[in-house]
Amino acid sequence: MASPLRSAWREVPRSRVRHFARLALGEVPVLAEDIFREIRREYPNLVIVPDESGEPVALVGIRRALEHFVRDVSDGSGGPREHPEVFQEFGRGQVQHGRSLDSLQAMYRLGVRLAWRRLAEIGQQVEIPAPAMYELAESGFEYLDGLVAESMRGYAEAAARQAGERLRLQRRLLDLLLTERPGKSPADADADALAERAARIGWPLPERVAVAVLLRPVREALAPAVGRDVLLDMECEQPRMVLPDPEEAGRPELLRRATAGWSGAVGPPVPLAEAAKSLRWAEAAVRLMERRLLPAGEVLHCTEHTEALVLLPPEELIDALARRRLAPLAGCGPAQGRRLAETLLAWLETRGGAPEIADRLGVHPQTVRYRLRQIRELWGDEVEDPDRRFELELVLRAQRLRGDLLPPAT
Repeated sequence: MASPLRSAWREVPRSRVRHFARLALGEVPVLAEDIFREIRREYPNLVIVPDESGEPVALVGIRRALEHFVRDVSDGSGGPREHPEVFQEFGRGQVQHGRSLDSLQAMYRLGVRLAWRRLAEIGQQVEIPAPAMYELAESGFEYLDGLVAESMRGYAEAAARQAGERLRLQRRLLDLLLTERPGKSPADADADALAERAARIGWPLPERVAVAVLLRPVREALAPAVGRDVLLDMECEQPRMVLPDPEEAGRPELLRRATAGWSGAVGPPVPLAEAAKSLRWAEAAVRLMERRLLPAGEVLHCTEHTEALVLLPPEELIDALARRRLAPLAGCGPAQGRRLAETLLAWLETRGGAPEIADRLGVHPQTVRYRLRQIRELWGDEVEDPDRRFELELVLRAQRLRGDLLPPAT
């Protein structure tokens, strides 16, 4: 650091500087008490922490800072200045009490202003020239910057530790919330442990939650800008979020803005103890997104894609049922089989007449009548059986969701 003590200050005779320093050091105890008292008057809510001897740590810090500064100006060496380490502790204390550095810096400025008044009086008393005192004032403000920097360092260290500890505790809470325990009902979850872990991070337990699973747009993507009431775990390959009270007014819009640029899925709202169920559906939806069976590019809600989530995941079961129920199409060519399957599904969904089905498919009603006769010839009385109709509609809807209405190969 370049020394501010040059020019006019260095031209002051050393004997006069030493005299100034002796008087100033003699004033330090009283001056420190005055500054401390004024700070307490201006900031009545200031937390007073005693040291091992019972003396307020803040008072000790003020006294040490004054002593260090006076010794520095009397030395005049221009070397790096030391700043009491207690000012780092002051920065850490702001984090611990949930306050910003603004109030702390304001206290420092108040202290420097009061200190400068007394030092200026001593400077007049020992006849130090005004230009030298101006340089001394500049040096005081530089020293103040150093104290602020020390506090900022302590603040940053404490904030980083606090954030890391909160993340660790949040992961423990998420593990408890999202782990399914075979043979144990959700109501059997350790409610006391859940409440204790939530309290340690200041997370009010909601009645209902929804769990989201995200797909990173890029490896280095910034975390979604969610509020502190949302539990977010970015350590997973696919980040997870627990959204409290997901059906609350405005919550979907807040989520949409916070996750702009991300893809993923939000599971259905469930009671808090059943959060793992919501996670399971969100994971199923994300798997379908990865297979391009559900739209990507946004965070979708599972409740808006119920049909796909119910019909697409049990592929083996649906395919086995399709082989049985769509067996009559085996003798048809691919194009004819697709046309008949589309017509059959339209009829099952609407149970309408030829004109309605024709309008739905974009063909002539006579074409529909011809296809329906073929369908009755192929399936016979099965199309009149409610259970068979349900199964036929089930497999055909599943195949439509996949983009293929042809029966699976045998």
